[in-house]
Amino acid sequence: MSGGLPPDENKGVVLTAEETRRQRSRSVALGLVLGGLVLLFFVVTLAKLGGNVANRPL
Repeated sequence: MSGGLPPDENKGVVLTAEETRRQRSRSVALGLVLGGLVLLFFVVTLAKLGGNVANRPL
């Protein structure tokens, strides 16, 4: 005896198709928000550094 649950009940939480769709939608939205923040931080950093950041000596 393994002492665990029967194989049928060992799957954990099973989401419905609607819940899976909503979870995917939230994940995509969160990814877009994080990507937007990265882009915003990049633009602000370039603005603070000024336009001559590419014209520096190597």
